[in-house]
Amino acid sequence: MRNALLSGLASFATTMALGQTPPATGPGPVAAPAAAPAEVAPNPLTTYGFVDAYYGYDIKYANGNERQFFLYSHNRQNEFAINQALLGVRYDDGKVRGALGLHAGTYVSANYANEDVVLRHVYEAYAGFRPFANAWLDAGIFGSHIGFESAISKDNWTLTRSIMAENSPYYESGVRFSYEFSPKLTLTGVVLNGWQNIRETNQAKALGTQLQWKPSAKVVVNSSTFYGNEQPDGAPVARRYFHDFYVTYAPAERLNLALVFDVGKQQSAAPGYDTWHSGAAFVKYRLAEKLSGTLRGEYYYAERGVLIQSIKPEATDADFRVAGGSLNLDYAPAPNVVLRAEGRYLNGVNGLFARPDNPSNQSYGNLTTSLAISF
Repeated sequence: MRNALLSGLASFATTMALGQTPPATGPGPVAAPAAAPAEVAPNPLTTYGFVDAYYGYDIKYANGNERQFFLYSHNRQNEFAINQALLGVRYDDGKVRGALGLHAGTYVSANYANEDVVLRHVYEAYAGFRPFANAWLDAGIFGSHIGFESAISKDNWTLTRSIMAENSPYYESGVRFSYEFSPKLTLTGVVLNGWQNIRETNQAKALGTQLQWKPSAKVVVNSSTFYGNEQPDGAPVARRYFHDFYVTYAPAERLNLALVFDVGKQQSAAPGYDTWHSGAAFVKYRLAEKLSGTLRGEYYYAERGVLIQSIKPEATDADFRVAGGSLNLDYAPAPNVVLRAEGRYLNGVNGLFARPDNPSNQSYGNLTTSLAISF
């Protein structure tokens, strides 16, 4: 009797359940799946900003608040200063792009001193489009195609720039064509007003190329060239040839290495050419999640001081020779903030670092600290 009662109750429950939930193949309506949220297209217009505040101190230095004449970034000592304050907008919808950025600071005062007053505070101003797939054509003012180090200090492995970076272009003005052969290989060609100048200084135009190859996620190889006559109108032509090469390698998660070498030649007043060349090696190591250090060694040689001391030196001018090193520590408490400290030592010849109390002094040392924020 008990078994019959339990069997009846089970049969009744099954009937009720089937009556309330129709099978998926039955005639009853089936609820449609929820629609996926519509994807929102990224805004092609973006803004950006950067502020780099610093304080530098030169050891046993008696020449006022200006640092050595061949240093243009963070070039004030014993003074709280802004190296660069930058604000800009960029537009890129995949087919058309452009940018306008304005900046001020001691970097601007030093690097743009020879530019027209109206243009000194233009960091970038260009317009571009894709003439065909994988290619861009831009015209205006933009960052240099030369060098391992840029004008934005937070993007560089060291706080201060190498001598080779300080004395090669940070910016340029003209037309730029770039073509991406593959995600690993990009070729760029430029026609420019000249060697780091917005306004033209003569009737000639300069040419340049850049080849960047990324054979793997750990290696970047870059080759950049420049050719042009950089003498002002009325002066004899002095053709300049220049090549910049660098390679970066990340052998481990915490370790990054870089080698940079520049060589240039310019026609001299006498038959022949004046030559300059420079090199630098970088070792960057992440000490902790928010702390990293970079060791740099560098040298710079210029025959008769060509380019670094004089745009067209005399045959009797002395050679320029400097070598040295630096140690840089970075602390990043947030992704867009970095606190940096660097000690640097240089050694030169021919009285380059002469002081009133030591005319034969050959050494120069400084300390530089910086607090930078980007947004």
